[in-house]
Amino acid sequence: MKIIDAHNHPDFHGHNFDRMIENMDRNGIAQTWLLAWETPEDEYAPETKYCMALPIDDSNPNSFRLCWEYKQKAPDRFILGYAPDPRKADAVQRMRAAIATYNVQICGEVKLRMMYDNPDAIDLFRFCGENGVPVTLHFDNAGAQKTGREFPRRSWWYGGDIDTLERVLKLCPETNFLGHAPGFWCHISNDNLGETTAYPTGPVIPGGRVEQLLEKYGNLYCDMSAGSCLTALSRDPEYTKKLILAHPEKFIFARDYYDSRMYNFIESLGLPDEIRENVYHANAERITPPVKQVRIE
Repeated sequence: MKIIDAHNHPDFHGHNFDRMIENMDRNGIAQTWLLAWETPEDEYAPETKYCMALPIDDSNPNSFRLCWEYKQKAPDRFILGYAPDPRKADAVQRMRAAIATYNVQICGEVKLRMMYDNPDAIDLFRFCGENGVPVTLHFDNAGAQKTGREFPRRSWWYGGDIDTLERVLKLCPETNFLGHAPGFWCHISNDNLGETTAYPTGPVIPGGRVEQLLEKYGNLYCDMSAGSCLTALSRDPEYTKKLILAHPEKFIFARDYYDSRMYNFIESLGLPDEIRENVYHANAERITPPVKQVRIE
């Protein structure tokens, strides 16, 4: 069965190009969405630098330049992602150039200390929707990411809260969004644990905000990567299976790492083959059609 990893990064967690290709082959991954993460240095935790490519490019955690270098070496194995900072005056022009020049097919990863319903961000997201480009949004709640110190940050929050995501979904109905990270997946359960805990555990209370938003908005998809998603889905496998079966076109396999834990978990659910096809590749392919060329202005 074809597998697409819909969330990973270049030169990440000690995996250079050769190691990444070897890991993809070993895990049966045909293609990877190779996402850039370009954010100001003072917007990410210093302790996360151990897993980044800073010796090559210390201006960004994962620069688009590295994504492009991987793509040139193995064009059939990688699908490019790029996300300009919407606070830059030329953000839309940068995205237009990325699509036209490099055939970028995903806007991501958006991981910034700003509210994602900022008018400039909405302008960028709507542009992505006009050009068939989905947007991967990283959310972290401020109350759940407290550092316990004054410097450099009291907390490492990104994007706003789950209400911010709903406003974005409403404001950009033609744009497909992938929810990702602790600030999204903590809402698998209908409780408030995610306001103070990054990775809540324990039984899931049905009817959480993830479930509500999936039922209400056709443009929301679930990025199944990282420990945040695995922790959330593992809380109640029976509930998870019901949720995936209720929204078979909304869950997209991804890793944000190089292990097989999410694959093993999905296999343990006993999903029908057609649903597994959706999760492993068809849903990702459905929302990333060949991007039309746009004119540079």
